[in-house]
Amino acid sequence: MSTNYIPPFIITAKIVSMVAEISETLGRLAANNDAASLLRLRRINRIRTIHGSLAIEGNTLNIEQITAIIEGKRIIAPPREIQEVRNALKAYDLAEHWNPTSIDDLLKAHQTLMSNLIDDSGTLRTSNVGVMAGNQVIHMAPAANRVPH
Repeated sequence: MSTNYIPPFIITAKIVSMVAEISETLGRLAANNDAASLLRLRRINRIRTIHGSLAIEGNTLNIEQITAIIEGKRIIAPPREIQEVRNALKAYDLAEHWNPTSIDDLLKAHQTLMSNLIDDSGTLRTSNVGVMAGNQVIHMAPAANRVPH
């Protein structure tokens, strides 16, 4: 390669300024795309987290139905399951404001998750409960008088 190459243009202050402006614009575009991708990933993660958590509790709504609820669309599904999704969405939004070691915040979370689903949401249970399979007890939760401890 020859070291005597002379380009067919002259680099001027105006060209340097224009190259800097183009570089700035490209940087802003890349940052905006990264932010949009991050928001999209957060939304997908939120939907999957809510779907998985509710499915464990027996909610039968699929990811598409949960997405539709988030988007404010109407779906055909049991009202209780739709309410569970709405409550989970609200809890997801409020979670960053709750202290995970605070009993008051635990009860606030319970109130949010169980709102319009049970009568005593936001309170500690006062009766004994267990997990049953037919007539057989699979798991017995700690007695109600032990819950506050």
